[in-house]
Amino acid sequence: MDNIKCDKYDCLRLENQLCFPLYACAKEIVRQYRKPLEPLNLTYTQYIVMLVLWEFGGLTEGELGKKVYLDSGTLAPLLKRLEKQGLIERIRPENNERKLFLKLTPEGEALKQKAAAVPCAMQNCIKMPKEELLLLRELLNKALNSMETR
Repeated sequence: MDNIKCDKYDCLRLENQLCFPLYACAKEIVRQYRKPLEPLNLTYTQYIVMLVLWEFGGLTEGELGKKVYLDSGTLAPLLKRLEKQGLIERIRPENNERKLFLKLTPEGEALKQKAAAVPCAMQNCIKMPKEELLLLRELLNKALNSMETR
């Protein structure tokens, strides 16, 4: 952001903020996920956790937190709810009480089939050409990775 020219008050205008359209888009997309996630009985945050577990299988809570950018304080109650729903198991090994391993249950694994309909339902939520959407994703990932290294 060093290269962006900012006079004393112009930089305080909402329309000049990079963060605002990111925030507003994220909020709107999460809102639009509600309907397709309803049959799965998942919130958006639970859905992204399940996506990671479907992709990688068992992980520790710390590994999962890094992948979904959530700290333990946010992740712990979410994981308890997923366990209550019978979708995951939280396992503490006897030799290391501090580590928490997460594993899908058969029900959690089976939910993956129903979840396959979600990306299709969300496909047209942003009305932009596919090339622009791919570029947007690439730029957002680049931005996220650049913030991660600081």
